[in-house]
Amino acid sequence: MSSSQPSRFPIQPLQRFQGASASIKRPREIAHFSYDENHEYKDDESGINYYCPPQIGADLKEGFETFRHYEDQEDAHLDSLLRALVEKERREGWRCNADFVTWRGMMTKIMTAPFDMFAEFSMFATLHDGTIYIEEDFPSRHAERAAQSSRPTPSHQNPNQPSQKMMTYWGYKFEALSLTPTLPSETPREVIEARTQNPVSNYAQHCSIISTSFGPHTLILGGEVDGLSSPKPPPSVPDVPIPWIELKTTEELPPRPHQSSRDILKFERKLLKFWAQSFLLGVPKIIVGFRSKQGILRGVQEFETGKIPGMVRRGTACWDGNVCINFATGFLAHLKEIIREEGVYKITLRKKAGVIEVGKVRADGTGEIVSREFLEWREQMLRKEAEENKKMDDEGVSTVDFANIAK
Repeated sequence: MSSSQPSRFPIQPLQRFQGASASIKRPREIAHFSYDENHEYKDDESGINYYCPPQIGADLKEGFETFRHYEDQEDAHLDSLLRALVEKERREGWRCNADFVTWRGMMTKIMTAPFDMFAEFSMFATLHDGTIYIEEDFPSRHAERAAQSSRPTPSHQNPNQPSQKMMTYWGYKFEALSLTPTLPSETPREVIEARTQNPVSNYAQHCSIISTSFGPHTLILGGEVDGLSSPKPPPSVPDVPIPWIELKTTEELPPRPHQSSRDILKFERKLLKFWAQSFLLGVPKIIVGFRSKQGILRGVQEFETGKIPGMVRRGTACWDGNVCINFATGFLAHLKEIIREEGVYKITLRKKAGVIEVGKVRADGTGEIVSREFLEWREQMLRKEAEENKKMDDEGVSTVDFANIAK
């Protein structure tokens, strides 16, 4: 297949994805890592925070001038995710196998594409040792970000309207107002009250890496988690869901008697992305901060992730969770059919195009999608497995399939 003749996966008609959803394996954490205040990788849980309700009436604009905003200036690929997998495999001695490995954000874009009217994305994928690795098209995103920052303010924009940078900051400020580095019950009251004055930074993060499946397709996904609502269960009870929480902000709804169908529709469309992000990592609760147009926190509401699709179905029915799951399952099957040999492939959805295109853009190699550290580690593991199998053959013992032990 050449880049001039990409395969095409149409989004419509959605009827072919309706009905009961494909079977989903509940996400189970298999690894994790943190970034510290310098955004340096740490093989630990130091980046975990705990939810403590924020002060209603807080001004989300406060501290904007001192905001430490981290944005990747170089393509990070899947390096941190794969580094965490290497650390896990070193400790446990076997491979973490899956059909797909990617960041949660890539799967969110795929899952929500059927109902996101403005959806567009560009990704790269490669096949290595039976696994398809998918990453964001960083060069395109970086170029778009640079273009946006250089655009002048539209002449028609209300001078009192907050900038996009300010509105982005509101989300980070809400997180800072809602989290503590220790359990609230163990955090001094003065520390909790001082959150309104603390500098805001997104350098420090905690990422959870989970295994799951969509129908027959197994996945390993990594993504940032905002915090915990209660202590994390010990590793000895892996089947107990981790009480992660996702924090989001959105414009407040008008008082109930004045709520229009347009207001509700706008909010329930936002819930699509909120739900997909949390569903994929197994985050059971989403906490939404409702703000005024000028960034004053008016209220907070908790939503159970698993109940959101039913709530929307009974409301505006503007999206269907089962269709999202079935669409993603169908597209993953399509990728398996197309990405059958080495090289780099580009996955593209153009705005309002209605089809996702997959085309080969490089004939060999992994295009740095898979890190050198990971490739070298897997080569080392394969040599070790071959030696073990040879030893067993020499001793007359049946060969062990190490590659499937972790499945």
